[in-house]
Amino acid sequence: MDTTQRTDQERSADRRRRELLEAADRVVLRDGPGASMNAIAAEAGITKPILYRHFGDKGGLYAALAQRHTDALLDSLRAALDAPAERRERVEQTLDTYLSAIEARPQVYRFLMHPAEGGQQADQGFDVGRHSAPLLRRMGEELGRVIEERLDLGPDSRRLARVWGHGIVGMMHAAGDWWLGERPCSRAELVRSLADLLWGRLAAAGDRVGGPGF
Repeated sequence: MDTTQRTDQERSADRRRRELLEAADRVVLRDGPGASMNAIAAEAGITKPILYRHFGDKGGLYAALAQRHTDALLDSLRAALDAPAERRERVEQTLDTYLSAIEARPQVYRFLMHPAEGGQQADQGFDVGRHSAPLLRRMGEELGRVIEERLDLGPDSRRLARVWGHGIVGMMHAAGDWWLGERPCSRAELVRSLADLLWGRLAAAGDRVGGPGF
């Protein structure tokens, strides 16, 4: 098999995988945490064994969907952080971007963060913590990297940026999860309150020389 043929097969496999993930997205939007492999296979017009062949098991499919949505969310967060605005406004825009994303697609959020709510995953030994924790860790590392690139935090800047990255992601996740379930205030009110909590040290930190600023 020559290189061109192998590359064509890889492209075809990648395209088919995207199509299956899009089918899975449609089912998740409809069924939330209750989305099943049977329903996803039916939506894609294939049998469940073929779905398993592409993703291994439900954990593999979950991981692929999680990466897809986390990539999109991280791109949006970076865009908010890099928007041409004052620092306080960018902090609020970043918080609002996260909250807007989970508000716009609550079924996807619940599938990723609370899959056991659907019942089937718990019956099949699907461990939500084992799968959702890496998403939050990845977001924390990415945000820490952005902070390190943009802010001069003094000695041990990299470690402090990582602390802030994971801390901010943890705060956004916990507050957003509570807010999405109870809706105790408007999204704008939550954004302002969280920004107030963060603002003290962020306001005092200097931009990194030669960096893109924060």
